[in-house]
Amino acid sequence: MAEQRIATLSLDGKSYELPVMSPTAGPDVLDIRKLYGQADVFTYDPGFTSTASCDSTITYIDGDKGELLYRGYPIEQLAEKSHHLEAAYLLLYGELPTETQMNDFERTVTRHTMVHEQMHNFFRGFRRDAHPMATMVGVVGAMSAFYHDSTDISDPRQREIAAFRLIAKLPTIAAMAYKYSIGQPFVYPRNDLDYASNFLHMCFAVPAEEYKVEPALAKAMDRIFLLHADHEQNASTSTVRLAGSSGANPFACIAAGIACLWGPAHGGANQACLEMLREIGTVDRIPEFIEKAKDKNSGFRLMGFGHRVYKNFDPRAKVMKESADEVLELLGVENNPTLQVAKELERIALEDDYFISKKLYPNVDFYSGIILDAMGFPTSMFTPIFALSRTVGWIAQWREMISDPQLKIGRPRQLYVGATQRDYVDVGQR
Repeated sequence: MAEQRIATLSLDGKSYELPVMSPTAGPDVLDIRKLYGQADVFTYDPGFTSTASCDSTITYIDGDKGELLYRGYPIEQLAEKSHHLEAAYLLLYGELPTETQMNDFERTVTRHTMVHEQMHNFFRGFRRDAHPMATMVGVVGAMSAFYHDSTDISDPRQREIAAFRLIAKLPTIAAMAYKYSIGQPFVYPRNDLDYASNFLHMCFAVPAEEYKVEPALAKAMDRIFLLHADHEQNASTSTVRLAGSSGANPFACIAAGIACLWGPAHGGANQACLEMLREIGTVDRIPEFIEKAKDKNSGFRLMGFGHRVYKNFDPRAKVMKESADEVLELLGVENNPTLQVAKELERIALEDDYFISKKLYPNVDFYSGIILDAMGFPTSMFTPIFALSRTVGWIAQWREMISDPQLKIGRPRQLYVGATQRDYVDVGQR
């Protein structure tokens, strides 16, 4: 066994030893858990960008290499050869399933897609113009009121039932939120359809006529689900873990994740990207917006380009671009002005020296927004679709955290810069 490496911190004439922890991949980590007790100091890390909040075996990202692994499997391989529910099994259980395990898993998910009938009444408590994400936060949080038999987090069997319910019912809830927002009747799930086809059917079918799901669209939808299934310790995943650290039930934890994902800096990026493309409007206006993007004083930035984590390219974007090309060709919408703007912006980003030097490549949000728009989804549905895609990752992370013997309630510290102690002054003397 290799000798334990130690880092030494010198402070006010004293030295403190910090054990160095080595992961299976990625940079080494300094263990500072005893630092406060020994040296009476905290570390300062706004946004926790240099802090590991947990250890995990689920997802690994190498931003410099443009690498994303689910349980060690490259995302490109999974997108090409696998499908969302197989990736879901992998994220949940750590290994790819056998054929029997896969069939059992898909059957169980399919049998859980219906929601409690009384939840229909819950939807009707929202205004018709409520944003689908607002509806999803409320409805998913309320699931604990409908499924009492899977809220005991100390029972492994109840945790598993809750996991199946969330994975199976989030597409149904998202589709219901969409249908409610446009005034159409809810469409019940069908057990003869696969996961992605079932979601598209619930969104676009109406009772008055038959609706057949186009296989190529279902494949593109499934790929969106798979590519967004997990992304390490991002803001919403960290929110799920932080909520779960208090012992909250899984439905409340996932609702917290959905609320965090709603933020435009996180899950709303593909919606912001499409809105930007519509603001540009026509191809002839692109140079004007390119110049604004290059001007640091303009306050304008191009949405859907570059990534906070990936420094060279987003490995999901190449796969999503292939889907976008297939969907646009299938639907025959290449002449759509918004899509023409997107294509030209994509060309410029891949050829222009400014974009190349700044590593502003089209990312997954750029292509997913184009696909969802072409399919007929309004921008208000982009983030709900992201939420149902990410649900399996949130659940896998939550389950891992609950099983961790080192689990402690999350309690970040602070650098206090407010007033020091002072005495109260009566109102008449102020």
